Amino acid sequence: MAVTGALGSGRALSLDTLVRVGRAARTPGAPRRLTVPEGMTTPLGCDAVAVPAHLGSQLMPRLPRVGCVYADRAHWWWIVPADSDYALHWPAPAHYSTGAVLPAAQHPTAPALVHRPQGTIPYTPPIPLYLALCRVTGATPSWSRPVTA
Repeated sequence: MAVTGALGSGRALSLDTLVRVGRAARTPGAPRRLTVPEGMTTPLGCDAVAVPAHLGSQLMPRLPRVGCVYADRAHWWWIVPADSDYALHWPAPAHYSTGAVLPAAQHPTAPALVHRPQGTIPYTPPIPLYLALCRVTGATPSWSRPVTA
């Protein structure tokens, strides 16, 4: 089997390699990644912001636009563009996940998709999400904090 890359060149993968890759994806304890629904694209890369489930329902009505949101009993996860943590200190108890990777020990199965936006872009705008999260947690946005010398 040949795998074709972005430049059109292919390299043959052995059946052993394909089986090993498949097993690694199902191995308990291996990190899982949130995947966007079929037909959606992530031109800006893909990270995720998780909050405890009890905050999820408080955040949804505060957001002007909501992208893909996933949930399980413990957390709600918002898909955001990659590097949405640049210069932002996401307030506790939020967890920022580069690459939308879920901690394996906490998430043996992938969270369920609870909101899918119309169109092909899965992102929740990170600044409104950050501000809504600051509001519901009582945190001060990082740019509003006093600067100390």
